[in-house]
Amino acid sequence: MLREERHNGIAYWVSDCADESKPWLVFLPGLTADHRLFDKQVEYFAGKANVLVWDPPSHGASRPFALDWTLDDKARWLREIFDAEGVEHPVLVGQSMGGYLSQVFMELYPGQAAGFVSIDSCPLQRSYYAGWELAALKHTKLMFLSFPWKTLVKYGSTGNATSPYGQQLMRAMMLDYDKREYCKLSAHGFCVLAEAVEANRPYEPGCPALIICGEKDGAGSAKRYNRAWEKRTGNPVHWIEGAGHNSNTDRPAEVNALIEQFVEGL
Repeated sequence: MLREERHNGIAYWVSDCADESKPWLVFLPGLTADHRLFDKQVEYFAGKANVLVWDPPSHGASRPFALDWTLDDKARWLREIFDAEGVEHPVLVGQSMGGYLSQVFMELYPGQAAGFVSIDSCPLQRSYYAGWELAALKHTKLMFLSFPWKTLVKYGSTGNATSPYGQQLMRAMMLDYDKREYCKLSAHGFCVLAEAVEANRPYEPGCPALIICGEKDGAGSAKRYNRAWEKRTGNPVHWIEGAGHNSNTDRPAEVNALIEQFVEGL
């Protein structure tokens, strides 16, 4: 059972009675998504692990929140929450932007994470990215605003998920915002992502990593980056058949099994 807490305006849910004999799983949703993205994982791992999941700053219940944070800021706030809750050596499970945040956290706090699960995310090292890609990430606001809200919601849901459950969930999370708030949040998120890449840090996990990606992930160049990640590191990508960018909502049983096997092997 999870209890809801707040830290500096950030909402999070954490195992009510943590068991020191069990591992910690920390679920970090992607840009514009909230804790509901991991409902199927929280349900599955309840009782098997200690769990923490949050609504990132400016997302979901973590609003209102000034839209001036960086990924470094989010990593520091996450660390403060860990300290408050006694979370030690967690496995960081990050979907998309949550995976980027995980890499920043591990860069700032080496040796703190026991493992890293990347779900439809990508590497942060500068060498993976072309200059034009980073420039484009910094100028997305007008592009988002140019679309009618109904169109954005349609493509945001069907473009990120392939299953009825995943699409309905993404639609529900998007509709918690109005158009301008959603566009500003999306643009800010892409901008801070580009800035994190341009910081040109090593971004080496320093712990075992599991890379998961949907076979039908159509978000940007995610599949290309993951193939390059696999080739460079030798760490195989686990491709989820039929799944989109939110593969943990499209094929939760398969993703849960991979995470469970990974955690058991640590």
